[in-house]
Amino acid sequence: MKYYIIAGEASGDLHGSNLMKALQNHDVNAEFRFWGGDLMQAVGGNLVTHYKDRSFMGFAEVVFNLRKILGLISFCKNDIECYQPDVIIFIDNSGFNLRIAKWAKEKNYKTHYYISPQVWASRAGRVEKIKRDVDAMYVILPFEKEFYAKYNYDVYFVGHPLIDAISDRQQVDEKTFRNEYNLSDKPIIALLPGSRKQEITKMLGVMLSLVNDFKGYQFVIAGAPSQEFSFYNSYIKQDNVAFISNKTYDLLSVSHAALVTSGTATLEAALFKVPQVVCYKANSISYQIAKRIITLKFISLVNLIMDREVVTELIQGDLNKKRLKKELVKILNDDERIRLFIDYYDLEKKLGGKGASDTTAKLIFDSCK
Repeated sequence: MKYYIIAGEASGDLHGSNLMKALQNHDVNAEFRFWGGDLMQAVGGNLVTHYKDRSFMGFAEVVFNLRKILGLISFCKNDIECYQPDVIIFIDNSGFNLRIAKWAKEKNYKTHYYISPQVWASRAGRVEKIKRDVDAMYVILPFEKEFYAKYNYDVYFVGHPLIDAISDRQQVDEKTFRNEYNLSDKPIIALLPGSRKQEITKMLGVMLSLVNDFKGYQFVIAGAPSQEFSFYNSYIKQDNVAFISNKTYDLLSVSHAALVTSGTATLEAALFKVPQVVCYKANSISYQIAKRIITLKFISLVNLIMDREVVTELIQGDLNKKRLKKELVKILNDDERIRLFIDYYDLEKKLGGKGASDTTAKLIFDSCK
């Protein structure tokens, strides 16, 4: 069958690549055309456009880039019609994908959505549009199935694909890793400032402001594959700061603690059992809009899944040097670390076992063949 897949950022590229591999296991004739990144391209098929060329974060940024976004939507529709896929698979990226899904359903394409838009966070009225435009929804967070059930929409809970991505990775030898990247033997504090320029600009400076207060630790910036080293280099002023690009999982596997920008990375750090402080700071306009429409008690996936505060979240004005230093000191304390480890194991149980990609691939293939 011919699959047209649309993913919008680094995490979508990861989950899209694993889904493509699983689809190949079920469909020996699978053909792919996709919007994604390097990981999906490595599986095979035709990459239409890379996610790094269309990465916009926040309401204000979307407005400022509206003409480009509308042009991409029009181009995507035309590209789908030229390709004539048997099924379109949307991966997260709701602002773009829900617009394409509406058009695709009207054109009688089969529409499947892997990794739900966060309609449970804001604008729950979008559920009715999803019910209208999406033939099947595959959710990865345990509370999402119950959420959709309130709207009489039956979705598939397939487990979280990060379980597979992390458990299947090759183990890293810490000594070899440190030698390869010229790291000291000090405990590592990983800095995960995000993948988009807008969020890195907001987060990284605050994170690095702590370096001179923690001279007994090796700080390492996790570089996003979508950004060049030159972009990060202007922030690096201290000797005990290293930079490692596109090796976040290897870095987390040897880290003692982490400062993490809110997003998928908070869950990744938790699954690697790394104590963390969650950071978030947005464009002031975007933040004021978000504050008025988002109905959640928490912003991190860790706390949302556990439905209580497991990790500290420093949001907007609370993300400052004084407060961040206090919270980092806390997670370096043994008692706090033990509490976090216990909560992290409970979190992993809630996410279900392995096999999210394979389960989703089989459901898609069986429903479309």
